[in-house]
Amino acid sequence: MSVNVNIHEAKTHLSRLLERAAAGERVVISKAGKPVADLVPHLAVRVSFGGLKGEIDYDDAAFAEPDPDIQRMFYGNDDAASR
Repeated sequence: MSVNVNIHEAKTHLSRLLERAAAGERVVISKAGKPVADLVPHLAVRVSFGGLKGEIDYDDAAFAEPDPDIQRMFYGNDDAASR
């Protein structure tokens, strides 16, 4: 279900509209008859760290020596530091 309101009505009744959105209703806020925003229920996303533990493997040798181009980007040329 959806309800349409203008900006003035949304400002006046924001708390009530937020309750309706939290209950699962979509609230469309319009300006001069054109929809500009939707109030919708918040969907929390659970974040879990380490979800791919044991799924990804890499070779430590790839990180043995730093890439010279990346080193220059971060630290500049050694020649410039010695001037």
